[in-house]
Amino acid sequence: MKKIEAIIRKSKFDEVKEALHQIEVNFFSYWDVTGVGNEKQGHVYRGISYSTTDIQRRYLTIVVSDEFAQKTVNAILETAYSGNVGDGKIFVSDVIEAYRIRTKESGHAGIN
Repeated sequence: MKKIEAIIRKSKFDEVKEALHQIEVNFFSYWDVTGVGNEKQGHVYRGISYSTTDIQRRYLTIVVSDEFAQKTVNAILETAYSGNVGDGKIFVSDVIEAYRIRTKESGHAGIN
């Protein structure tokens, strides 16, 4: 099993969520987070200057079987992409075990 963590633009969240549902990844957790990025210059919108040092993003955590890992990463890469600075990051790590508390199932059955 793999744990996929993605930090994406909030504006891309609905597209990413739909892409994940299309490949049958129907359960994941997400949070609104603030991070610090590399871009240090501010932006001006309607005459008001905004700092870009603190960046609002959405953080997704998804646990999938090994077979779904690359498909899941590809879905995020394709839909979260804008080509601009700040598109986000994806991290993939191994999950040793997973349990469903209600049924006490473990492994693959514990995440489906």
